Amino acid sequence: MAEAKADKKKGKGGDKQVDDASAGAVVTLSPEEIAELRDYEPGFKRKYREEVVPAMMKRFGYKNINEVPRLVKVVVNMGLGEATRDIKILEGAARDLAIITGQKARVTKARKSISAFKLREGMQVGAFVTMRGLRMYEFLERLIRIAIPRIRDFRGFPMKSFDGRGNHSIGIREHVIFMELDFNKIGTTLGMNITTVTTAKTDEEALELMKLLGFPFREK
Repeated sequence: MAEAKADKKKGKGGDKQVDDASAGAVVTLSPEEIAELRDYEPGFKRKYREEVVPAMMKRFGYKNINEVPRLVKVVVNMGLGEATRDIKILEGAARDLAIITGQKARVTKARKSISAFKLREGMQVGAFVTMRGLRMYEFLERLIRIAIPRIRDFRGFPMKSFDGRGNHSIGIREHVIFMELDFNKIGTTLGMNITTVTTAKTDEEALELMKLLGFPFREK
């Protein structure tokens, strides 16, 4: 107990304790490391500022930089019908989502009862994570540059996956494409839905924004 109190007191001084959601551990950072984190900028965010914004202003004739559409958030969701019968599947999904995103997953509950699916209102049926800011940009960079190329016979995202309001959703059949996962600890291969929310007013603007960021879309 005395040792735990000493560690906690140290975290208030020059060092800082940070909760690692993926491992459930506490990491202590030095003042130098904290300063580096303050100056850190993900590659995708820098690309948006330096390349995407000028290209979008030229393409659509925006007069003000604030008119340029931007990314707001990314939601990763796992809907698990099997979770109603095996709670371990839900626990595994929440654990894997935390590892993939670096953020603790929240549980999804059924809004109403459906007898045909043996579903009761309030039953746990899935897990999801909502990312914003730096974590959002980091996730998208890993998704586009590392995870997506691991999908067999991948030919690009369909252009019809927009909702008419500038938001885009894709389905991933196997979450094991993310290299952060330890294959020896994966109980069940799961699918996921990834939704990218933007401030674009039209799907055309959102498509151009995502293309410039590097999202691979099918030509036809």
